[in-house]
Amino acid sequence: MIYNFHHFYYWLKGGVETGQAYRAKIFRKLGLEAKFVFATTFPNHNIQHETAYLGFQDSEVIWMYGFFTDCRISPVTYTLEQLENTFEERNYSFSRDGSIVKYDFRDLGVYYTVYMTDEKNDFVHRVETISKGCLIRKDYYTYCRLYSEYYVPVDGQAQLCLRRFFNDDGSVAYEEIVDGDTALYKFHGRLIYSREELLAEFMGRLKLTEDDVVLIDAEPGMIEKAAFIQNAAPAKVGLILHADHFWNYDEEHVLWYGIYEYAFAHPEKIRFLITNTDAQNKLLREQFQKYTGAVPDIRTIPVMGLEGLKRPDKKRKRHALISAGRLAPEKRMDQVIRAVAEARKDVPDLTLDIYGEGGEREKLQELIDTLGCGDCVHLCGFQKLGELYREYDAYVSASYVETLGVTLLEAVGSGLPIVSYDMRYGAQMFIDEGENGYKVPWENVEELAKAIVRLFTEADLEAFQRHSYEKAEAYLTKEVVKKWKNLLC
Repeated sequence: MIYNFHHFYYWLKGGVETGQAYRAKIFRKLGLEAKFVFATTFPNHNIQHETAYLGFQDSEVIWMYGFFTDCRISPVTYTLEQLENTFEERNYSFSRDGSIVKYDFRDLGVYYTVYMTDEKNDFVHRVETISKGCLIRKDYYTYCRLYSEYYVPVDGQAQLCLRRFFNDDGSVAYEEIVDGDTALYKFHGRLIYSREELLAEFMGRLKLTEDDVVLIDAEPGMIEKAAFIQNAAPAKVGLILHADHFWNYDEEHVLWYGIYEYAFAHPEKIRFLITNTDAQNKLLREQFQKYTGAVPDIRTIPVMGLEGLKRPDKKRKRHALISAGRLAPEKRMDQVIRAVAEARKDVPDLTLDIYGEGGEREKLQELIDTLGCGDCVHLCGFQKLGELYREYDAYVSASYVETLGVTLLEAVGSGLPIVSYDMRYGAQMFIDEGENGYKVPWENVEELAKAIVRLFTEADLEAFQRHSYEKAEAYLTKEVVKKWKNLLC
């Protein structure tokens, strides 16, 4: 069995999650049984809705907190009728506004706010109980009640104090007692005193053997405490790098990123490392040799591949740029917007569509409004981009955290030239300077704007697009399948 560990800390469809879903598809092609474990988050939406949207099969998904119950991964099918059948008090008023339902028990001073999966059906995802103006409970449902959260008022705010997890017959499986950032877990006759200990309990119940493989998608979170690695024995452990791996270095020392520090300090616990690019592989080998004197097994396997090249079925939008990714500080979407606003002075019909969601959305919209470029720059939210890239003329990026860069790969697979900061890995992989795009110095919005103008006023755009297709051919799925087969089979 192959267990893939990640904790979905953004609960957004980013490159890591998209890459995992792609990996699941590869393992199916190879006939390898795999589970994808999402370990440390409580999503606002049903996990099955998110994972199915990405392409996971329900049988492949394990949510760690649900693992300790007998509830299966499932779409939401619990109905309003089922909910009403649990009411002890029958004297209430009912109202519905789109996907939100309200039951008001005025005699009790209580009302329920019910969040449906959408506006068209009667499937209940979450119920919030308000008593005397205070939130006291949230109940989460799939085909049954999955868990409940209990709140107490503190300084006028609802503070979480307890989560109770249920089996599908309604019996209590276990409880999480919450005090700020700390938690302990109460099972029948036993206490577990931290999330790390809960993870150890979980991995112990997997009964891992030497034939099993544990793949860890290295992102911030519990891996900083090495909990995944420390509890994986005797399984073979592989660490997958999704971003750069060090802060800085000199002749005698290298400062690894915290998420890799334990693993790199204990290479004996890691069977192999996986990078997205040959460039990072080469650099990592050189650093291990220089600073540790020993080089682990390091493989290059792209997090994503292309099922095929996407060619436009109609004329591309003239002078239309696309950018995509989480709306997070490290993606530097603000600099993309500033560059486009500046470039538009020389390319008046220039447009930019930004796809993705995240915590920076409001700030980015304010920037668009401040710059007065709302007529040409649009925040388009999260959408499936597979068929959208080919509608555009080019791709632009200011991110500084990419290794492969899933969106860069998808862009060249649709024949898009790329204008980007000169990232150590992704941009250098996909951009041949002056042949299918331009690389400019980091944090230089002025040069980014000039490169956009140059692309649309000086470059042979059709020749650039042809070259992007040529670059993409090395990343077809059939090539990625071969790499995983060589590693695992």
